[in-house]
Amino acid sequence: MTPPSLRRTRLLARRIWLLRWRRRALFVAGGLAVGAAAVALALLADEAQRLFRLIEGRWGWAPFLLAPAGFALSAWLTRTVFPGAQGSGIPQVMAARQLQGTAARSKLVSLRIAAGKVLLLLLGLASGASAGREGPTVQVGASIMFTLGKLSPRRQPGLLLAGSAAGIAAAFNAPLAGIIFGIEEMSRSFETRTSGLILGTVIAAGLTSLATLGDYTYFGITAATLPIGPQWLAVPVVGVICGLAGGVFSRILIVFGAGLRGGVGAWIARHPVWFAALCGLGVALCGLATQGHVFGTGYEQAQMVLRGEPGLSAPPLSAWYGPFKLLATALSSISGIPGGIFSPSLAVGAGLGQDIGLVLTFVPVKVLAILAMAAYLTGVVQAPITSFVIVSEMTADHALILPIMLTCLIADAAARAVCAEGVYQALSLNFLDKPKDV
Repeated sequence: MTPPSLRRTRLLARRIWLLRWRRRALFVAGGLAVGAAAVALALLADEAQRLFRLIEGRWGWAPFLLAPAGFALSAWLTRTVFPGAQGSGIPQVMAARQLQGTAARSKLVSLRIAAGKVLLLLLGLASGASAGREGPTVQVGASIMFTLGKLSPRRQPGLLLAGSAAGIAAAFNAPLAGIIFGIEEMSRSFETRTSGLILGTVIAAGLTSLATLGDYTYFGITAATLPIGPQWLAVPVVGVICGLAGGVFSRILIVFGAGLRGGVGAWIARHPVWFAALCGLGVALCGLATQGHVFGTGYEQAQMVLRGEPGLSAPPLSAWYGPFKLLATALSSISGIPGGIFSPSLAVGAGLGQDIGLVLTFVPVKVLAILAMAAYLTGVVQAPITSFVIVSEMTADHALILPIMLTCLIADAAARAVCAEGVYQALSLNFLDKPKDV
């Protein structure tokens, strides 16, 4: 006959085993859900942009109506119906990880906010906003994992972090980038207790994206190289220029996120919807100056530069594309409407790389574009490892790994001379006391 103490020990061991597997199953199920949500958002975002291009192609003046009206409506809905859904969403998740208690976190991550994020992002893209879907996917992913965590009888550490990493992995179809993003940007440290669970969540999300969209690289496969010699002059030049540009962009978002001082700031605080409409008008003007190229995520324009040829149905990108894309993205971001900055930042980088090619004519434009994409993204988020991995994984160009790494380090130093901290970290502070617009 089994002694009572041994039976209790076996029962306890079984309970521990069940809890561990339940926890793992929760993360895997969450990864599958985040992957499905990321794929759905990607497809819907493409349709929203297609709708805007269709309207713009038929009525060239339409952006001057759609952008101000769409921005105003989105800003009003964000403030009245979906508070907490504004901006990219990554600062909210960062703030939520520092808050204590389900009620406090629910103001920044929840299914209601996730639904609002998706709907209002689509509204923004259909209105011509220069915004990306990757940041919003992070908040959606974190919201899904946070909601699933409520089903568990025990608190599950790492849920928000895993949801964020899975969101990036599925959005870019870049699992390694998702892991590095979770480590470097979201947690700013390596949490050994949850690293395995984060990896499992990322794998589940990546498999969902792979099964749905197939095996692809975000910007296609490039075969660019940078032989040792004079062409390496591009590394410090691109690093400094794009790092400074990224730092300036971050500074703009941080200043407006904290609230401008003086009469202008007071007017914006009193009339946020009108301010959003003015930002929409500014984006429309940027579109006029660039033949409409600044509208949307910028994915197609970046791909045009990387391919080394303009699209068959579109004119070549002008030299003003990079600066105006930066301005349009800044206006879209400070307007308070939901929308990310990842894809637009990569597009800005590609445009700036094309411009640098007008001076460094002895360096292939493809090389300059890849280096500039990584450098500008580094300048914005001040996460050089994440930027390096994202660009390397999205282009599948292993020959440029060392130049990209060095460019990112230089860009990080240049950006810090303009902006002391990364944009996500700074904006997350606005949500720790009470939710505010970003």
